[in-house]
Parts: sequence; structure tokens; C-alpha cells
Amino acid sequence: MARPKLVASLDIGSSKIRTVVGTVDENGVVNIIGVGIAPSTGLRKGAVIDVEETINSIAASLEDAERMSGEPINHVFLGISGNHIESINSKGVIAVGQASNEIIEEDVDRVLEAAQAVTIPSNRRILSTIPKTFTVDEQKGIKYPVGMTGIRLEVETHIITGFEPTIKNLEKCVLQAGVDIDDIIPGTIAPAKSVLSKRQKELGVVVVDIGCGGTSVSVFEDGSNVHTAMIPIGGENVTNDVAIGIKTSIDTAEKVKIEYGSTIPEDVNDRETIDLSLVSKLDTHLVSKKQVVEIIQARYQEILLLVKDELAKIHRDGMLPAGVVITGGGSKIPGLIDLAREILNLPAQVGFPQNYDGVVDKIDDPSYATAIGLIIGGSRVDNRISGGIRGINFKKGIGSVKGWFKNLLP
Repeated sequence: MARPKLVASLDIGSSKIRTVVGTVDENGVVNIIGVGIAPSTGLRKGAVIDVEETINSIAASLEDAERMSGEPINHVFLGISGNHIESINSKGVIAVGQASNEIIEEDVDRVLEAAQAVTIPSNRRILSTIPKTFTVDEQKGIKYPVGMTGIRLEVETHIITGFEPTIKNLEKCVLQAGVDIDDIIPGTIAPAKSVLSKRQKELGVVVVDIGCGGTSVSVFEDGSNVHTAMIPIGGENVTNDVAIGIKTSIDTAEKVKIEYGSTIPEDVNDRETIDLSLVSKLDTHLVSKKQVVEIIQARYQEILLLVKDELAKIHRDGMLPAGVVITGGGSKIPGLIDLAREILNLPAQVGFPQNYDGVVDKIDDPSYATAIGLIIGGSRVDNRISGGIRGINFKKGIGSVKGWFKNLLP
């Protein structure tokens, strides 16, 4: 039997850098064999502010994953996030090239390339071009047109871009940490690959990934990714609010948020207090627990209201049958799901990584949704070389259409 293929992902977040290593068998089943995690020193809001510290953090995460998996990591699928990630919608139109008018894969490649011919600033890079729906002549709503007959082929796409200098700085740090990059995948779309089912994508669902430096929003309908957005508010804003509100250090505020945090002030007695000496050597005074919870609730309400605004932009406010799936490290706060149901007027649940095997217990956690999503997405790319992480010769632009549609599946 052929040795299972190796795939590795590197999720660079504002708080933590996570590396995940997995094997992929001949049936495409992903088995996680190692993880590594390190603090994101040298980064702020997904952007490099200290090259040396960022390289050291990446290297520490990679070393942890190599130690656990027993495999050297030479190539990774890189997940990036931050407020510099933006998206636009675009259309492409071509004439079908075959004399028989049968649409082939090359036609789909060409129409996707035509959709990329949009005017974007020179300092931005296209990271992903996602086909939403195709039209063959006058027939609309087609998901995969190969094999159909027509004269004119159109596509509606969702294009995700990033700020070129920020991406180049991250690329430089990853390369200097000793690994090559197979592909860069925006953090706005990676979590959905690990937390959603095919049925959820068909019915209509929004994934809300609450990270440290920001919150990503990704909307799916009829199996396609129809909208993405970055909200520049995340877990660190909650921590900062708590620190200011109870007049304490950031480190103490983070511990208080984790140990005592909630979004349900009604469940807290007015006289209940938190003794900061239990979580800090520097801060020893008593603070009102209800005040802490009210501060946390207010910031999470703001995040969810901004998510509601994003849904309203595409006329899907309260209109997604599969509801909202909340993931990321910020999703673990008690009471968030009830708050989301109330504000978004949708069914809500916490999104845990799925669609993989493995014995690594620590990754059964919403904060690993992006890293696992990168592994799952990377495992579905064609032309993997059996026996190790050897790298891929990617075409510039959209690459093989087979890989695209295979990669869009849950």
C-alpha cells in the first residue's frame, strides 16, 4: 500500500500560531497526527510588527508539531487573517471554445480568469476566486457546467484579496522559519471547511469565527460561498474593555474573562465579587462580577450586531435556515449562543472541527477550526506526492478547475 500523504497547515492568528499535521489516505480521509501551538509574538491584528519575533513564534509552533507527529514539516498551507482581508463580487463571460459547443474544463478555467480581470489597487493581491454560479446561454443557476452544451459561458464569483505588503511580510517570516508555502488560504473561508456539513451549505448558513484580533463572517447558500467579511473586533477588544472597566492589567483581565466571563448578567448576583488575588500576583482588589459580565456582554452584542449588518447587506438577515455557526477562541464564552439567537434571529450553535480522524484530543476545540479547515482544504488539492510534504506546482491564478470544485465540497 502507498504511504499516506502528509499535509500540514499553519494558522497565523493574532493571539496564537497553530500548526497541524495530518495524513490523507487513498479515500481522502484526513487523520490528524500532530499539532503545535505558540504565542503570536511579533504580530498585531494579523500583521507583522517584529520580523524576528514572528519567525521565532512560527518556528516554535512548527517544532511542537514535528515533535508530536514524528514527521519533518517542509511545506504548509498558510492561513492568514486580519483587517486587510477584503472581498468583492465579479462576473466573467467567454465564448465556448469547442466547435461542438461542449463546455470543457479549460472553458471554466478561462471564464474564472476573465472574472479576475477586475480593477483592484496595485497593492492588493487576489487570494481566492470562488465561483458562486454559472450561466450557460440563458440557463442560470448552474453549479458545474463541464459537459453541458452552449455558446456563451458566464460566471458570478466572489473574490477575496489581501494587502500585498502584509502578505509578503508573512511569507518572508514563514520561509525564514524553514518551510515553503503550498498555498495561502484566507481565514475568512478556512473555518467553514471543518465545521460545516454539505447540507448546511445548501440550506444557507453563516460561519462567524471570533478570533483574538477580529471576527470573520462567511455566508453559504446553495452550496456556494456567497459573502465574506472581516469585522475588526475580536477577543482582545473584550479583554481591553475588561481591563479598563475593572482597572487592572491586560494579563489579569484575560484570566478574569476566561475564568469568570459570561454574556448573561441576569445570572449574576449584584453582590457577587471576584478576588483578583486568585488570578494575579499584581492585582489584589475585589471587583464586581456583574460589572465584568456586563462589559463582556456589551462587546459581544456589538460583534453580533455587526454580523447582522453584514447579513442585511446581502438581504439574508434572519433568512438562513441552517442558522449561525460560531467558532474560534472567542466562541467559548458562556451564554453566547443564546445571545446570538436573540440578536441574529437565527438558530445558533458552536462550531467544533469535524470531517477528520485522529487521536489528538486537544484539537476538539473551536479555536482549531481554521487550522483543521486548512488541512482539509489542502488535502483535497490534486497532484499531492505520496510519502511526504513535497510541495505543489500551482498554476498562477485559479489553478485546475477539478481542484477548485473538489475543494469547495465540505
